[in-house]
Order: sequence, then structure tokens, then C-alpha cells
Amino acid sequence: MAQCNGTLGDPIKNETFGSGTSTFGPALPNGVTNYTYVTGTPEDGQYTIAKTISGLNGGWIPSIINHTPNDPNGYMMVVNASNSPGVFYQATITDLCPNTTYEFSAWIINILRNPGIKPNVKFTIENNGVNILTTPFETGDIQENSGWIRYARSFVTPSNLGTITLKMTNQNPGGGGNDLAIDDISFSACGPTLIPSIIGSALTSAQMCEGNTATFNFKTDVSPGVYQNPRYQWQMNTGTGFTDLAGEQTPAYTASFQNAVKGVYQYRLLVGDGNNINSPNCRIAGSPLTVTVNAMPVAVAKNSGPVCIGNTIKLNASGGTSYSWTDPTGQFFSSDQNPTMPNATKAMEGIYTVQVTANGCTRPATTYVQILDPVIATTNIQTTSICEGQSVQLEASGGTMYLWQPANGLSDTQIANPVAKPTETTTYMVQVSNGGCSATEEITITVNKNAFADAGADQKIITGQNITLNGKVSGDDITYYWTPSDYLDDPTKLNPIATPPKDMTYTLNAVSNLGCTSSSDAVFIKVYPEVLIPNTFTPNGDGINDTWNIPAASAFPSPVIKITNRYGQLVYQSTGTFKPWDGKMNGKDLPPAVYYYSVYLNEDFKTYSGWVILMR
Repeated sequence: MAQCNGTLGDPIKNETFGSGTSTFGPALPNGVTNYTYVTGTPEDGQYTIAKTISGLNGGWIPSIINHTPNDPNGYMMVVNASNSPGVFYQATITDLCPNTTYEFSAWIINILRNPGIKPNVKFTIENNGVNILTTPFETGDIQENSGWIRYARSFVTPSNLGTITLKMTNQNPGGGGNDLAIDDISFSACGPTLIPSIIGSALTSAQMCEGNTATFNFKTDVSPGVYQNPRYQWQMNTGTGFTDLAGEQTPAYTASFQNAVKGVYQYRLLVGDGNNINSPNCRIAGSPLTVTVNAMPVAVAKNSGPVCIGNTIKLNASGGTSYSWTDPTGQFFSSDQNPTMPNATKAMEGIYTVQVTANGCTRPATTYVQILDPVIATTNIQTTSICEGQSVQLEASGGTMYLWQPANGLSDTQIANPVAKPTETTTYMVQVSNGGCSATEEITITVNKNAFADAGADQKIITGQNITLNGKVSGDDITYYWTPSDYLDDPTKLNPIATPPKDMTYTLNAVSNLGCTSSSDAVFIKVYPEVLIPNTFTPNGDGINDTWNIPAASAFPSPVIKITNRYGQLVYQSTGTFKPWDGKMNGKDLPPAVYYYSVYLNEDFKTYSGWVILMR
């Protein structure tokens, strides 16, 4: 008997050798094989469980990976055949039905890179230890580079059904080849051909939208003559596995949906011969018929905000794969997701509707577009002048929102009438808006600087000298002059020449011609007397030239005057208020001679030194 030509039931045995994150999987349970398990490259008589043979035997094709579909982490059984026949794999199958057709299959691949001994696998099905296959079933020599090959065979269980065992053994010796991999061993019931369909559709699947109502008529055609007493059972799967639908035991079934809940609904027909319909291991199953209830799209419609007349309306939709827009009059105008409309007019204001579609389901969404009149911005002034430190009230109109720039000197940048107190000439721009439209105006405020006078640092001169005053002024449009004008060559100059005969205070006046704040500053000129030091005196009591006197010394609070003889001996000293020298030392007359003096007046003068003759 060849492989099953009809429909298979759910797998009774489905050996995929598992999956995992490690390179090698665990050993098979005792009794499954008489080969020895290793973690790594198997030698003759050994096997391993691996994802790939890359990195193992250098004579093997390194690109071979496990066969199980959609499982990159799946394992396969890799065998290096022994020199004597051995059981690669065996499994005991239980809970079968007598006189029932089954199919077993396995995927096998020759993993040799170059020619060598070819794998040849023999399959046997034993009932209580006796092979019940009426004809031998072998793969024959499997050629190199032939890829994964599925080998399958159907058979009928005997009336005296006992323990069924599937075995796979090697017919060719190992040693110089006979290396192979096995995966996806399956064992299922085999029955008539089942052809499921949705009546009125060429497809085996259908879709609808959640919340809707629909009816689907299913049927499954069953090829005749295979089962003597075919019986039927419909099942449904909503994601947790197939379960029986009570009372649905004919080849046709009607599925009704009311206010459908989103999800995937699968339906299939089980077919068994007589009471075999009640045994999962003895019946077959048609491929599923699927109804997908799609979620309604989350439809969202938006616009970019109020639009000024003449500007562009920008719409936005989301939640679907296709879109259909209608304007406030109900007319279709765009299938774009985010359409735009230039040159807006007042007539274009209103509710825009978009039909949002996804997976065949459509839901509307709306957005209101407001069209605003243009803004006409006005201000109370365009230009003005203020003095430094003063302020001025600004005022704009024509909108509901205001934004002034720059912020420097403003009491508030977001009101219509801020107070401006700039420190320098500034042009303020105000943006006037009504929420969608805006216009701008400018106001320039000229800041006139206040007059400022700096008469310079106080100075000192000696009687008869002159000095230049270091005046400085600043400000816009100012007049300046010095007071008093006495002893000045020109009181209207910033740097006049002063020749005062005595101490004098001069004031520099700066006056704003623009009415701004004026300023004044004073400078003190200290005038010291001319220092004359006599070089001769005659302390003889005749009342004429009896003392050595320095008239200018009396103008200084703490002069220091010293007189020494020619030997350097101090004979006279005056500290503080100057006292003229009477030619004595300690009350006794000094002899006529040349004496030497040093005169310190203050830090503004050098120390004077010289000689004086005392005559009698």
C-alpha cells in the first residue's frame, strides 16, 4: 500500500525532536534508539540532537538545518550509522482502532558532502512484534545532495489489534558514510478525501466586520467508498483548540454571526467510520474553513486648526488603509489620507467627513473646519521719543491674541497694551491674531539719553601755574559749560585751561536740550603757595632777619623740616606746624657757619634740600 491518497487525521505521533536555545538538544528516552547519544559530532553507532550540522563532521554538508517548518530553534536527529544494522528510531503507538487505515511518514536527508555509503532506511510496523506490512518498505539508497525527502506509507491495522510499534533501521553498513538526519516523524489516521468549501465562494476563508450580522454555509465533500458507515462531527476553534459543535453531524453546517465579536473562527469536519468518529486516533479531519471578524477601524479625523481666508485647509485622517473624504455639502473630493485645499473661502467652513477603511471594515470620522476673517492690525503710534528712564504706553488692536517682540523693556509681551521702558532705541513688532489669522505692525521708540557730566578727578597746582580741566559729557543733544567762569580761558569748552590763584571748585554743567534730565559734577583745584627757602639769616637780635623762615610751610598741616651741621649732626627739627629757626640748638646760639636743610611738605611735593648760612 502506498502513502495515504485521502485525508489525514490529527497526528497521533508527531516527533519533531523539540526545540531550544542550546546548540544541542537532550538525549532521547530509553528504548527509542539503540544508538548512543553524544553532545557533538557522532561517530559510528552514535547520534546527537542538534539544530544544524554546521561545525560538526568536516565531511558533512554544513548548511543543513532542522526540517520542522517555521521553527528556527528546532532540533533534528543526526545519526552516524553503525557497521551492523541497528534501530535508529522506534515508537509505540497506542489507542488505535482495528481494521483502520493509518499513514506514517518521516523526513530523511543524506548529509554527506561527497560520495560514500548511502543511507538506506527500512520501515516496519509491528503488531505485537510481528511486521504487518504486506510488502517491504525501504527508502533505497538516498543520494548525496538530494535534500530532505519525505517517506510515507499507509497500512491497515489487523482485527487482532495489539501493540503497534514503528521502527526505522539501517540496511547499509556504516564506516565509510551512511550518515543521515531524521526529522518530523508523523503517524495519523488515513481516510477518504475531504474537500471543504464555503457555499457560494471559491475561497475557504471569509471576512466580516465586528458588530455586523452574517451567515456562512459550509460543506465538506467526502469521497465515497472508503468508509462503509461514514459519520460526521463539526468542530470550531476560536484560538484555544478545536471543540465539538453539539448536534452538527452532517457534511453541511451553517455558521451565524450576530453583532459579531472580532477574532478568528475556524470550522472543520471530522469523519470516521462508524464509532471511530468518537476516537481522536481513528478519524480524519478536513482542513479548516476560516471566518475572520475584523475589528472596526479606530477612525480619527483632524485638521490643522482655524484657517484664515485665502490660506490652505489641511486635513488629516488615521486608523485605516484607505480613505474617502466628503465636504460639508456631502460631495466627495479626495481619497488621500491627508488632503489639502488651497485658497480657503468662508463657504468652505463646516464639517468634513472621512470614511476610514481597514480590512474591509469602514467607520466614519468628522472634523470641523473654521474659516476666519483676515486680521487688520493697528497700533496707537508708529514712532515716538522718550527720555532715558521714562516709559510709554503701547497699544495694538484688531485681534484676540497679541505677541510683542522683543521682550526687552516690556511689562507684558502677551497683552494688547503693554508699558514699554526700553533702555535704548528699539523697534517693537506686535503679532495680532484671532486664533488662525495674524498680521504684524511695528512701533519704533527712540530713547534720548539723559545729559551726564563728569568734571574729572580733583587736582593740585602751585600758585602761578595753570591746569587743563578733564571734563567729559554724554547724552543726546546737550549743552555744557563750567561755573564759575573765573580764571578759565573758555568756560564753554570741555577742557578749559584754569589758572586759579587760590583753592577753587569748578562745576561742569550738562543740560539736555530735549527736556531730559540734566547733570552737573564738581572738581576741586588745590592751589599751594610758591615755596621760597632763604639761604641766609642773621639771628643777632636787631629784629631784622633774625629767623630762618619758610612762609609757604604754614600752608601745610604737617611739614617736617630738619637742619644739620656739616658733620651731619641734627641741630634743629620742626614737625607739625612750622616754627621758624632762631639759630639756636637746645637754647644756645650756634656759631656762624653753613648748615644743611631738608624740607618735606607733603606727598605732592618733592623733599627740598640745600644749605643756609647763619651769620652774626
